[in-house]
Formats: sequence, structure tokens, C-alpha cells
Amino acid sequence: MSALNIHSHEEDFNLLETHLAGTLKRVAPPSDIIQRLRERITLPTREALTLRLHDWKTLFFIFGGVMSGMLLLVTIARALYYFAGRRHPL
Repeated sequence: MSALNIHSHEEDFNLLETHLAGTLKRVAPPSDIIQRLRERITLPTREALTLRLHDWKTLFFIFGGVMSGMLLLVTIARALYYFAGRRHPL
């Protein structure tokens, strides 16, 4: 794809965005929905956070999960590198 095509697509998107900005109007959500969301979304207290950090079993599982995920990613990357390297020998 050439730079000319990318530029024309960018211009098309800008034209579409300005057209939609002039056509569509903003809609405010009802205040009861906002109030219910504020009630549901709460940040944990400092005490709750410190209890979670001091719970060594949970931290152990989190650490184990992260390490397992990283090991899986490295294994998949090595396998892809191995198969791609076999296809195109040096």
C-alpha cells in the first residue's frame, strides 16, 4: 500500500468524522443510571488492600500464574521461531 492511499484513507476518515460530528447530537444518560453505577463501582479501603497483600497464598497463586503465562509465551515463541527457521534455512 502506498503512502498516497494511506493519506487518502486518512482524509476519508477525517471527512466522515466531521460529518458525523455535525450530524449526531450528544445524548446525556439518565441520572438514575449514573447514580447506580456510582453505587456499584467502589474502591476498596486501605485495610482491604493491605489484607490482600498480606495474604501470601493469594500472592503465591498470582506469582505462579504470571510465571506460568510467561513460560507458555516463551515456549510458543520458541516453537514459532523454530518452525519459521526450518522453512527458511540460512
